[in-house]
Amino acid sequence: MIYSASIVWAVNIYNYEPSHFFIKQLKNLALAIPAFLMVSIIPYRHYRNKKFLYGTLILMFSLLILVKFIGFGGDTVGAKSWITMPFGLGNLQPTEIAKIAFIVYFSGVFANKYYAGTLDEIRTTIFPTFSVLTASLLLVLLEPDFGATMILFLVAISVIMASGMKVKNYLIISRFFALLGVLIGIVLWIKWETVMTASRMGRFLAFTDPFEYIQGSGLQIVNGYIAIGAGGLKGVGLGNSIQKLGYLPEPHTDVIMAVISEETGILGTTLVLGGLFFIVMRAFSVALRTKDAHARMLAAGVGSLIAIQTLVNLGGLTGLIPLTGVTLPFISYGGTSVVFLSIALGILMNVSMFVKYERSE
Repeated sequence: MIYSASIVWAVNIYNYEPSHFFIKQLKNLALAIPAFLMVSIIPYRHYRNKKFLYGTLILMFSLLILVKFIGFGGDTVGAKSWITMPFGLGNLQPTEIAKIAFIVYFSGVFANKYYAGTLDEIRTTIFPTFSVLTASLLLVLLEPDFGATMILFLVAISVIMASGMKVKNYLIISRFFALLGVLIGIVLWIKWETVMTASRMGRFLAFTDPFEYIQGSGLQIVNGYIAIGAGGLKGVGLGNSIQKLGYLPEPHTDVIMAVISEETGILGTTLVLGGLFFIVMRAFSVALRTKDAHARMLAAGVGSLIAIQTLVNLGGLTGLIPLTGVTLPFISYGGTSVVFLSIALGILMNVSMFVKYERSE
């Protein structure tokens, strides 16, 4: 679908070869598949090692800070979110790494506290971990990347809910989130002109009425509607999309589901979303079946990440929420996304193998 969706855009807009994005995504998969296999054989208990957790935290913060100084993106993509890697290794998106780092760090820390019997202590557990959460969310918000900020926040909530923390602590947590909301509001007020650019404001206006702004910020949403509506039950046929011919901007990225819907109809759309739904349900099933707190949090975190990112992507495409530039997991074009989502699946695979072994004893 990346090949079909990107041909016209590659040639007419970027003056690339027709198969440019297709070949680049094949190279991305050549990294993603070995990464998945390697991570799937690493026992997940190693992710509780304190040195590993600190290393994960340092890597995440280093990249999130570095992107502020040498990152790029600007007006063309809406956020300064990418870093150019040395030696021609391509571009790296730190927020994609942060999504996995969140799952690994919070599940590891909460698991260690759970086994030590200090999970519900405010001073040693809640305050330090939520300070990390606040600092990282503010860094992502300052890129600014609203979509990633929302996903990271919800993933963290998912891991917390799977941790086994006592219900009474959720009142403390809710106060903390209220404070976090105030801090985010202050940052937005101070950095309003930087954060709320004309293109980003246009996305919010298009969300309210895309047809009113069809010649500008509503163009992508309206043409997405047309593509989805044209697909019908069976679609217009592979390669036969009309909207990808220049009407739908960047059709191979976060709006690729519109092209899938147009070319393969309800049947193809159901197949794609059914596959994602199956992965999410398997992840939650693993989380519910295990007796190990760490395994439960890792599985719940991975399942929540894929579910939330899918919902945010489809919500933007269908106009339920403003477009945020979030990729559709495993389907949209993007190297960092597919590699690190594959790493997340590798973690889930290892947890699943442990759960099966646990239940067979």
